[in-house]
Formats: sequence, structure tokens, C-alpha cells
Amino acid sequence: MEADDLETAVAEQSRELVATRALDSDADYAFQLQLQEAMSASLSPSRPSASGPPTAPPADGAASVGDGDGRSLATALMLEEMERYARENKDRRQCEAEFRRMRQDLDRRAGCSSSASSSSSSSASSASGECFRVYVKGLVSEEWIKDEKVVVAGLGVAICDFKDNVIIEVKKPLINDILVGDLEAEIEALVQGLDAAVGLDLKRVNVLIGDVRLYNYVTGIQSPGQSKIAALLNEATMLQRKLTYFGATLVGPNDTKYAYKLARDAIVSQISWPEETNDGKSLKETCVICFEDSSVTEMFSVEECLHRYCFSCMKRHVEAKLLDGVMIKCPHDGCNSEVKIESCGGFLDPKTISIMSQRMKEASVGVTERVYCPYPRCSTLMSKHEVLEYSKNAFVGAEHSGARKCMKCQFFFCVDCKVPWHYNMSCNEYQRSIPIAAAGDAQLKSLASKRLWRECAKCKNLVELAEGCYHITCRCGHEFCYTCGAEWKKKRATCSCPIWDERNIIREGRRRH
Repeated sequence: MEADDLETAVAEQSRELVATRALDSDADYAFQLQLQEAMSASLSPSRPSASGPPTAPPADGAASVGDGDGRSLATALMLEEMERYARENKDRRQCEAEFRRMRQDLDRRAGCSSSASSSSSSSASSASGECFRVYVKGLVSEEWIKDEKVVVAGLGVAICDFKDNVIIEVKKPLINDILVGDLEAEIEALVQGLDAAVGLDLKRVNVLIGDVRLYNYVTGIQSPGQSKIAALLNEATMLQRKLTYFGATLVGPNDTKYAYKLARDAIVSQISWPEETNDGKSLKETCVICFEDSSVTEMFSVEECLHRYCFSCMKRHVEAKLLDGVMIKCPHDGCNSEVKIESCGGFLDPKTISIMSQRMKEASVGVTERVYCPYPRCSTLMSKHEVLEYSKNAFVGAEHSGARKCMKCQFFFCVDCKVPWHYNMSCNEYQRSIPIAAAGDAQLKSLASKRLWRECAKCKNLVELAEGCYHITCRCGHEFCYTCGAEWKKKRATCSCPIWDERNIIREGRRRH
């Protein structure tokens, strides 16, 4: 039977069931009226006692009512099943129409590519010769929905042409009762990706896989030991046979960018819920830091890893890291994804963003490579290498002197003396000509000696030991002994000085207790 004929038959049967249900309902209503009249008459004082044969009809009537209820329930279930079939059939037709539209678009692209390369080759042959890229990613994640911790899974698939233009995207939540592991989610993503490729009638496919285990299974390097894994892989193998060419490429986690975002979107769709607000309905999501329910429009997503947190928590996290003077990473435990400055405009003011930009640039330049413009109105951060390369064209012999040209304000300065450029004077002559500066340096050295400060041999910054052991790790990464300044190598001291002193380990307040 054709699909159209089947739909017509189902629709006709549905109408008949609705009509039958209505007739049954009318008949039941009439019977109930007759039953009530009979019971009223039997209980009337002018009538004989309700015993013997008159009691039989109500019993039969009760049985009839039960049969009627059973028929009504069966009819309702059949109608519900037919409605479900109608919805599924409608969704299937929409999917088929979308695939046909994408197939036509592919043929059009192939035709354009074909005519550009060779006017004699057909669009079909071009499509069959072009190798399409299929990005796949399956994720399993622990999330919070209000005060309940749940495990959710999702997959993402992105099919691209040879120029990496996205043709189709698939994101789908996975029921975790069935897929409990990340490997199963990865395999299911592969199956969905191959199924979509076959549905688009693609012949040559290269799958980009970010999971080593899945890559080993697909390429035959390793055989699955579990029957569940083997069954899922067998489904993928059956789809591979429908292709004329199948290839697999192992890529890094960041190279499955399209599919990873789709998989995260599928997970987010499972942990958000609608809620009535003063402005109407809005989607809510639970922040895993403060466990408060926030609108999805006020949730920040880290660009690389796509972990999500509310604006207020991210604002506090960023400000705390700025105070510590360190690079801003994702708050998720064990995640090293950097927070991009351009994505923080939703919860940071412009001044904080400017400070954050400066700190990020400082973190990208090694401590010993940092150079600041000495002019107070500029103070631009540069690296020694880049400012030297920039100055070579403006100052002859810059590499043999300390003369540098600021890359922002364009003024010259001395990189050794850290002052504006001293024309017609060497660095030694300049140092001798400014006794005030020399006196200031002498005072600083005297204070450092008095306070027992130690100078880092690598970056020349002064370090003061407030408390703790004598093993010092400078912010430039150099490790040394605070007592004598000797370098530590491979986390071991190269001197015989004591590692700690009780006075620096136990505070006075703690001793009294």
C-alpha cells in the first residue's frame, strides 16, 4: 500500500472511531437514564419490594456499563495511537522535504563547482567525487536542575563540504538510561552523522573524530570487548557500507568545534525549563556555582569549553583573578579554557575589561621580556623582541644600544635605564649625571638589606618573605633559596641552607593557643 493510501485509510478509520465513540456515548447516556428510572420505580412504596427478578436488570446494566467503559477506553487508545502515527508521519514528511531541499542545494553547489572546473562533467559526478567532512561529538555531563544533580547526554553532528561550509547540523539529546557512558554517546553521534550523510545521498565521507577510543574502533586498530559497544559499532558499519568511500581522521578536542557546540546545546536544552515571570514566560537554568536559578539570557558560556555560569558568579570570578594578577580560566574544576575578553561585555564594565585586557597581555609576555614605556601618559606594555624589531627601522644601531621607539606613543626611550632616551649620552654617563636617581637606588638597596629582601636573579624584582618556607617561587617562575639566593633545580635546593624556620611557619597568634 502506498503512503498516501495508508494515510487516507488511517484518516477514514479515525473518523469512524470518533463517530462510533460518539454513538456509544449517546447509547450509554440513554441507558443510564433508563436504569435510573427503573431503580426509582423499584424503590417506590407503591411497588413490590426490590427482590427477585427485578434486581437482575441492574446487574446486567452494570455489566453493560462496564462493557461500555471498556469499549470507550479501547476507542480512546486507538485514537491516541492514530494521532501519534499522524504526528510521526508529518514529522517524517517534513524531514524528507528538508533532506530533498538540502540535496538540491548540494546538487546546485556541485553543478557550480563542476562548471567552474570542467564544463563537460555533470553535477552528480562532482558530488560523488567531492569528499564531505562529518564532525561528530557525543557528550555526557553532570548538571544541576534546581536542587537535583542529574547526568545528561547529547550529541552534535555537522556535515560540511570540502570548503568547510556547513551543510546540515544535527543536535539531539540522549536518554541517559540507555547511553550511560561518553564512549556510547560518541558512537551514537557517529551513527547519527553517517545516517544523515546517507540520507543526503552523499557517497564520499571523511569523519572527524575527537575520541581516540572511537577512532581505534572505527579504523580497526582495536576491537570492542563489550557487546553493547559492538552492537552500536555494527550499526555504524552497516551505514558505512552504503558509502563508496569512508575515511576517519583523529583530531584534537578543539577541532570538532561545530559538533561540540551542538552537543552542548543539546545538553543545555535538557537542563533549562520554562517559568512564568512578570515579562511572560522565560527559560531558567541553574548555575552550578551559586545554585541559583537564572534566566538563560543571563548565563555566560565559556567560548572554548562551553561551560555555563551566571553573570554574577563570572563577574566575581574574573575580578578575583584580576586582583591575583593571573590569567582568567574557566571556573570548572580541571578546565584550562581561557575566558575571552571580548565575550565578557555582558557582565563587566568597560574599565574592568580594559584592566583585563592589560593583564592578559602581561600574561602572554614573559616576565623577563616585559618592557613598559617610561612616559607616564603611555606606559604601554611591549616585549623586548617586538620593540627591538620595531625600533630597527627608526634608530640606526638600535640592537647595539638601549634606544627603543614606543610602539604606541612613538617616543624614544632607553630600555636599560627605563627612562626617556638620553641623547648624546651613554647609559653610564646618564647614570652619573643624575645623582638623585643614584641616591634613590642606594636608599632602595639599603632598605632591601635592612628588611632582608631578596632580589630574583632572573627578573630582578625584589621579594619579601612574609611567612612560609625559604623555598621561593618568583612570579617569573624562577625558584631560589630566600636565605642565600641559590637557584633551586628540579624542586631541589642546590645549597645547604635550612628550608624553613619555625618563626616563619607558626604565627604569634597561633603560638598562644
